[in-house]
Amino acid sequence: MNKTYTETELDEVIERLVQHHGARRAEVIPILSELNETFGHIPVKALGKIRRAINAPEEGLFLADSHLYATASFYSMFSLQPVGKHVIRFCESAPCHVVGAREVIEAIQSHLGIGVGETTPDNEWTLLTTSCIGLCSVAPVILVDDQPYGNLTPERIPEILAKVQGGEA
Repeated sequence: MNKTYTETELDEVIERLVQHHGARRAEVIPILSELNETFGHIPVKALGKIRRAINAPEEGLFLADSHLYATASFYSMFSLQPVGKHVIRFCESAPCHVVGAREVIEAIQSHLGIGVGETTPDNEWTLLTTSCIGLCSVAPVILVDDQPYGNLTPERIPEILAKVQGGEA
């Protein structure tokens, strides 16, 4: 879920994370990860703050703000935009498609009334795609929050989403 925050709170969280992990380039991923977990997404304005907090040069090969943006946007488990309370990550790998992924994603879109990359108006659900989740033996697969669901059929989608929304899954 996305947390609203002030500029001061964002600064305090970044300072705490840098103190915890250390002001080193190697700690960028853990810092981004915890920032994503704390706020439900990585605020874009945090990227320059992180660079300054770890004392990285503004220009350079590794940690220009644009590199931090590229890093944060590369990993599918990070989001640079606010997301819903529940995030569905739909595996779009070839093994999933071979066994019916298209019908499953169509069922999710129809059930929630949103497309890929969108969030429901009530901010309850966000639907994203991701590359291989690594559960090809039970394809097609989705992750809802961090819980995998495999051997999916379109008919199972309403039941799974209802259980997640009701706190049962």
